[in-house]
Amino acid sequence: MSLKQLAALLTLGALWGASYIFIRVAVEPIGPVLLMFIRAALTAAILLAYARARRIQLNIREHWRKFLVLGFFGSALPFTLIAWAELTVTGSIAAILMSTTPLFTAFVAAIGLGEPLTRYKLIGALLGIVGVSITVGGSPLALSPEVIAATLALLAATLSYATGGVFAKRFLGGLDNMSLSTGQLLSAAIILAPFSTLDLPVHELSAVAVWATLALVVLCTAFAYQLYYYLVISAGPLQALTVTLLIPVFGLIWGALLLGESISAGMIGGLIIVLFSVGLVTGIIAPGKRAITK
Repeated sequence: MSLKQLAALLTLGALWGASYIFIRVAVEPIGPVLLMFIRAALTAAILLAYARARRIQLNIREHWRKFLVLGFFGSALPFTLIAWAELTVTGSIAAILMSTTPLFTAFVAAIGLGEPLTRYKLIGALLGIVGVSITVGGSPLALSPEVIAATLALLAATLSYATGGVFAKRFLGGLDNMSLSTGQLLSAAIILAPFSTLDLPVHELSAVAVWATLALVVLCTAFAYQLYYYLVISAGPLQALTVTLLIPVFGLIWGALLLGESISAGMIGGLIIVLFSVGLVTGIIAPGKRAITK
């Protein structure tokens, strides 16, 4: 990986780790559904404007039915579940739990794409469950029905992300990345639009909530998507997937620095186990694999 690619990877991890902090700040005054509608709609508008300015031909209209499915599982549902969960749990805990997405992807890919489940993937999945339990049980939050419900919502969001990713690979694999990201977010905005009006803010929004929303849209979604696809194309999907290991680390750092969220020993221990499990599932950690030197 070149220095430019490494810088892009670290920037992407920092941005996606910060996204959970921005959601935590903005979700209560704006509401989870409206906030995620704004995120999807404004990001789609930015990407459409960018494509038009660069004269990029988007291939969305003829696949609109498939994009509605992708928009639901890839953005609308997980975005909303994450935002709703962050009404209860901290942004740093959300970042740790969402890093389990590759674990669910391995199982969904085994069903939808026929990819084999190796013993290391199964071991990694079991370790991931242990890591999640330690993270939630060892956090400063009291273990209540609300915390359990928020945890299940975050895990459901990871399953939804996994389903969307496998669906895109199987049914939209021939499309370019710009069409995929724009079509996905545009469809998500369409799906969320009628529900976003059901819980409108009753008080004037603070400047902090507005700036957090703008940062979530511009930096953590529109710009971050371009960094991610740059890494996929230039460094390869496996290298790009290593950002999964950086997101919860930055989530902890940003949560402590910006919101004063406490970091317990249980959270650190759970994070280490989760990251190790993700490494096993993705193949980043391969026991018995020796490096080849020239």
